[in-house]
Amino acid sequence: MDKNKKILNRLFPFLNWVGELKDIKILRADILAGITLSLVLIPQSMANAQLADLPPYYGFYASFVPIMVGALFGSSRQLSTGPVALVALMTAAVLGPLAGSEEEYIGLAIMLALLVGLFQFGLGLLRLGTLVNFLSHPVVLGFTNAAAIIISTSQIDKLFGVTVARGGPHYERMWRMWETISVGFHTPTLVMGVSGIVVLIVLRRISQKIPNVLVVALSSTVIAWWIGFEEYYGGLVVGNIPEGIPSFALPIIDWGMLPRMLSATITISLIGYMETISIAKAIATQTRQRIDANQELLAQGLSNIAGSFFRSFPVSGSFVRSAVTLRAGGQTGFASVVAGVVVILMLLFFTPMLYHMPLAILAAIVMVSVTSLLHISPIKRAWQVHRHDGIVAVATFVLTLISAPHLDVGIAVGVGLSLGLYLYRTMKPRVAVLSRHPDGALRDAEVHKLDACEIMAMVRFDGSLYFGSTGAFEDTMLTCAAQNPHLRYLIIDAEGINQVDATGEEMLLGLVRRLKEAKVEVFFGRAKKQVLDALERPGTLDEIGRERFFATPDQAMQAVWAKLDGSFSCHHQCPGKCPLHRATPKGAVFYRV
Repeated sequence: MDKNKKILNRLFPFLNWVGELKDIKILRADILAGITLSLVLIPQSMANAQLADLPPYYGFYASFVPIMVGALFGSSRQLSTGPVALVALMTAAVLGPLAGSEEEYIGLAIMLALLVGLFQFGLGLLRLGTLVNFLSHPVVLGFTNAAAIIISTSQIDKLFGVTVARGGPHYERMWRMWETISVGFHTPTLVMGVSGIVVLIVLRRISQKIPNVLVVALSSTVIAWWIGFEEYYGGLVVGNIPEGIPSFALPIIDWGMLPRMLSATITISLIGYMETISIAKAIATQTRQRIDANQELLAQGLSNIAGSFFRSFPVSGSFVRSAVTLRAGGQTGFASVVAGVVVILMLLFFTPMLYHMPLAILAAIVMVSVTSLLHISPIKRAWQVHRHDGIVAVATFVLTLISAPHLDVGIAVGVGLSLGLYLYRTMKPRVAVLSRHPDGALRDAEVHKLDACEIMAMVRFDGSLYFGSTGAFEDTMLTCAAQNPHLRYLIIDAEGINQVDATGEEMLLGLVRRLKEAKVEVFFGRAKKQVLDALERPGTLDEIGRERFFATPDQAMQAVWAKLDGSFSCHHQCPGKCPLHRATPKGAVFYRV
């Protein structure tokens, strides 16, 4: 019975918390948190729909089914799913060049939501959430900072009340926008928009608990109605919003557009999921929840799939709204369900109240909200940690800005560059020639200015032996032998070697043979199980000699010393004072596989 319950809870995660709603305190807290969440969700969703180049009321369509499905099937209790600025921008970027009319554009947006949902759901079923790890931190840093700038600047025309044709690179549109504004702009719209930005920022600095988006949205709507912003000043407002919820309908698939949308589908899916799981983990650190990454991927996929049946565009987890839910005291996913119900009620009965909301205010909401995406100091920090990471972050940032609206180009190049630089780094791992330190430990002879032995050398290779690094490994060992004509024994401290591929195995066997011809015997210390297993399967371990593998470097040195038996000496007066031999344990123990 317990097993069946676990399976049911796995298939329907909301069963984990739905029983808690019997507690009236939890139920009341979730209802209040859900109402609070909806008051932020409504204006933000309209603003993000406008950012996606959709009519503002499409934000409603993306805010009732996805948020409820995400809450019911996700593992995070406070995560809020719905329209977000980054995904909205990417939606506009990919669909802008493809659609010839508003109707076609809307159809493609709904189709994109379905494709994103199917891709995410498929990854979740295959438990491939780890694919998002290919989006390294520097790539994400560069992309999100560039995206924040693109999002903000894309709203300038609405802030000034001018119309600028879309199409072409983003920087060209910015130039056209500047030319248009320099000729003239709509002053009442600019005043309304700038006032909204100022109030949003001031209220946020006064207290994070103040619902600044709600305050600005409501006050600006009332002011616009009172002064006749549309009738007397010619300002643009949201206008008529169709009453009622959209009817259930299967998304129309344009198969001809599918290949052109594939790259964007993958990019939006991974970026949206990465943003979602980052938010869920951040919340979990405060609530001590257990987050299932693959379950969140399934939930996001289901949210987009279900939303596409009700005319939703692609959605993702929202940091701002999730934080609102948490601060408002939301205990379970029921808070998000309540928020979805409030959106439905708004669509059914209260849409006329939003008629006079200025579009400039929606632009202001977008511009202020994306400031949370701007993080310059982490790029500097990435550069300080490793210059390659700094290069990746800066390159992704610049390429995303230049290639916009084709945002996937910046990400693709960033991922390729980060993988390429990683391979470059691992091709030449750190190599240390070890010697005995006065404290008794084996340390890097060059770093600590230690003496080295002419007869015996110990080398530590800090990297895996794969096709990219075998050349560096072989060259290092051969150089070590060539530079010391008296060398008779080479001990490889294999602690830093985590794995060996076919190229590494072939090279290792050939190296042992070549050094043997040069009268240099090779021994190994601290080889890991996975390395020994890789050498065991093709019989390489026997060809090299099992007796040459030891559990510790000291045991390898003791075995070598037994072979020397006092017949050789070096300029450090071996055997008595050689730093490699001093304080070695007696009685070598061979490593048996």
